Amino acid sequence: MADQAALHEEFEAEVKRVSPKKITSKANHNFYWFLLINKSYFHSPESIPGINTLFMKKTIFLVFCFCFLMLITHNANSQTLKVGVFDLEVMVQAMPAYRVVDSLMAFYDRDTLDALRAYNETEYKRLDSIFRADSAAVANGQKPKAVYDIIVNDRQKAMINILYWQQIAQNKSNEKRAALSQNLFKQVSDAYKKVLARKKYTLILKPNTYEAGFAIDNVFIAVARELKLNELPQELIFLGNDPDPVKPTSTQKPPATKPKS
Repeated sequence: MADQAALHEEFEAEVKRVSPKKITSKANHNFYWFLLINKSYFHSPESIPGINTLFMKKTIFLVFCFCFLMLITHNANSQTLKVGVFDLEVMVQAMPAYRVVDSLMAFYDRDTLDALRAYNETEYKRLDSIFRADSAAVANGQKPKAVYDIIVNDRQKAMINILYWQQIAQNKSNEKRAALSQNLFKQVSDAYKKVLARKKYTLILKPNTYEAGFAIDNVFIAVARELKLNELPQELIFLGNDPDPVKPTSTQKPPATKPKS
């Protein structure tokens, strides 16, 4: 009894210390009483509601995590998992019109890139000859150094173009191919968006990123139908199930009378 009376006194003193505005209902009053009884769980006597404490922060965080996990679980259980396989770039390359892009790129690589590489090599040789011839003249003060510095900078640029030509040519080729196939990318992208809006897939995987053996829709087939294509490469046909299989229609008429048993 003495311990309970002392606890009541301590509780009343704590209530007086805290602003009365923070205790506005019987529920809050009882909660204060609970906190005081279990005060051993708190880090300090300052762990009273209304004061920022480590305990209250942890409690709120745990409650938030619990609610978030419950929400995710509810959404996962309320929706059917639908997985498809697709790759935008692969589909563009499967378009019949992409053969025109390949042909134009062959001309570009031969006529433009090869000519540009030859020009860089010729320009470097020219600048290198001037550089070697003018080095002594500049050292003797016979030619201005400002002009010589321009030759040095141009020679370095030409040398860099030769040393990194493979990477430079690849970048130029990629930019040209992207420009030539831009219209095809738009067509495929629009068809793909229509399929996604209609089928509402949960997850789309790229080819060669999953193991065979589970049900997966071949979105390539659906996009090809949306684009009115008559065929697809064989390697794309067998990546998964047809999202919209055509149901066979029976042409056989039903019997006029029920068969005798």
